[in-house]
Amino acid sequence: MSGTQGGRGERSGNGARRRGVAISPARLVAYDVLRDVEDRDAYANLALPGRIREAALDTRDAGLATELASGALRWRGRYDRIIELAAGREIERIDARTRNVLRLGAHQLLGMRTAAHAAVNESVELQRRVGNRAAAGFVNGVLRSIGRASIDEWDARIAESATNANDARASLTSHPAWIIRAMRDALAAEGRESELDALLAADNAAPRVSLAILPGAGVTATEAAEHTVESGVTVSGPSPLGVEVGGGDPARVIAASGARRGFARVQDQGSQLAALALTRARPVHQGERWLDLCAGPGGKTAVLGAEALVAGASVRANEVSEHRAQLVRNSVTGVEDAVEVVSFDGRSDEAYGGEHFDRILVDAPCSGLGALRRRPEARWRKQPSDLPELTRLQAELLEQAVAHLVPGGVLAYVTCSPHLAETRVTVDRLLRSRSDLVEIDARGVVGSIARDGIELQQDGLSVQLWPHRHGTDAMFISLIERRAITT
Repeated sequence: MSGTQGGRGERSGNGARRRGVAISPARLVAYDVLRDVEDRDAYANLALPGRIREAALDTRDAGLATELASGALRWRGRYDRIIELAAGREIERIDARTRNVLRLGAHQLLGMRTAAHAAVNESVELQRRVGNRAAAGFVNGVLRSIGRASIDEWDARIAESATNANDARASLTSHPAWIIRAMRDALAAEGRESELDALLAADNAAPRVSLAILPGAGVTATEAAEHTVESGVTVSGPSPLGVEVGGGDPARVIAASGARRGFARVQDQGSQLAALALTRARPVHQGERWLDLCAGPGGKTAVLGAEALVAGASVRANEVSEHRAQLVRNSVTGVEDAVEVVSFDGRSDEAYGGEHFDRILVDAPCSGLGALRRRPEARWRKQPSDLPELTRLQAELLEQAVAHLVPGGVLAYVTCSPHLAETRVTVDRLLRSRSDLVEIDARGVVGSIARDGIELQQDGLSVQLWPHRHGTDAMFISLIERRAITT
């Protein structure tokens, strides 16, 4: 049977049955998420909750759907190579719907504790429902072949069949080769190239959920953690605002935290530190004006707003997309008195409203390579050819931002990417372009506010956070001051 024929099946539906054989609702949801990602460029972390609500899954099935979709996306490169070896054909020669059925089946066989017969049988039924029914035998044969060997045995076959060590590493770690090269270069810049395998492994581990307990919440992070009855809630991680949730429902932890409405939220601790680096780089004077230039979806804006309320400052939050600007408005619930949200291109004068600002956050659009553990599909969506346009946009945003920074003001340039073209290269180019700009010690600032004596790179002024070392997204932070020019 061939999987190369066009899929004739309809989109999946909840509670689907074929000839009396039930298909697990969780598997249907996971399949739909994979299709959303592939066909609609959806983000899995946004598509998954909607699909779970639509299917009215209970807690157990929701957890199963999450593991199926996230695991199949995270390990897609590894599973695709295993499927190729088992099927004897290139993955691109297999119909797109069948590929996703096989990826879900491979994850159940190799990445979960699903019984082999259940994984194979439900995958075959899923293929009949959503894809080319004639390829059901193909799916059965490929998955039975995969199930005859352990993941370690398949990894050995991957290594043996690879043309070189780099290709083997790309398949085994489920990272495109160009991303591995970029990660190696960024680590080598710190003299830590030996940590590459640890970084790639961290990208493939599901992250713990972190909460931010914002200033003004009425409780500290420690008190918020003590209030909850959920297990696995700890005051840990590098951010002084951070609480980690090792299990249970983050919404229940937030509800039980004792924090004011809007002052406890899910947020990566790297993002928390990036916003705090700007607000705590120096003491705040009453009446300061701050700008969040690329504010969507608003997590860092909320931190800025909370800090502004405490210190007597105010925030203008700009987001080019009106849809994302609404997300920012939703995100600043509780601190909205300190935040004005507008929607303009950050390269236009309208974004600044004719003002100059004491502090500006440029959380620039980037490749997102620093968040691969939370957005595993991004590694398959991005290409090296995307970088020139992104770095050009980053430079243009910075050029306008520094022109609207008051003398003596501070700008934080932040990317959720460790790629040197988006981090040090961009900053160094900006510093060379203007004699009134000087980089200040972000490493010292972050080191002074972080919890538990955070380990940062040994030299340089900027900060590069890492998932394997800090438990955060790979966030880059540089602080730049505009000096007054004296004659």
